[in-house]
Amino acid sequence: MSQVVVDISVSVDGYVTGPNVGLDNGLGDGGMALHDWVFHGTDADRAVLDAAFEATGAVIQGRTLFDIIDAPGGWSEEMGYGAKPTGEVNPPVFVVTRTPPEKTRLGDRFRFVGSPSEAVAQALEVAGSKDVVVMGGGQICHEVLAAGLADVLRLHVASVVLGDGTRLFPAEAAPGYALELTEAVSTPSAQHLTYRVVK
Repeated sequence: MSQVVVDISVSVDGYVTGPNVGLDNGLGDGGMALHDWVFHGTDADRAVLDAAFEATGAVIQGRTLFDIIDAPGGWSEEMGYGAKPTGEVNPPVFVVTRTPPEKTRLGDRFRFVGSPSEAVAQALEVAGSKDVVVMGGGQICHEVLAAGLADVLRLHVASVVLGDGTRLFPAEAAPGYALELTEAVSTPSAQHLTYRVVK
């Protein structure tokens, strides 16, 4: 059965980017350290990533993240969430935005919807028995969690303190929710923590 999984890398102090995020600095100053586990990790890190890709039937992301990955230095057919270099079909990506772009560099892999709830509903329709993964940015992950739309929260807590940037859990008031830890994988680069969202 499909689950809605919020899956994101975060610093020990709760940031999903460093400061000064822009189209040419997508993770902000120092933010690439959040993904050292992806690019320089161990076999255990790779197994976490491979398992997530294999289980993904559809992806949800916010508009800011879309603008970064659709920019010239962003994703390609070989790089991006769920990229399959063997020629298999990549999962569709639902972008939450009130103003869809007129065209996209990466073509029709992207679908534009007006709200997190609409994105979740449409993604579940196409994911089949696989999961819907909310991959970022921080704002859309927070919105999906706060709205009670997520079944699972998977945090990759990188071994870094950024000190500033985009918070996963903003300071403004939001509904609380309980979590149950279901899996923990520890590597030198990250703590991979999977929680069930208690409903």
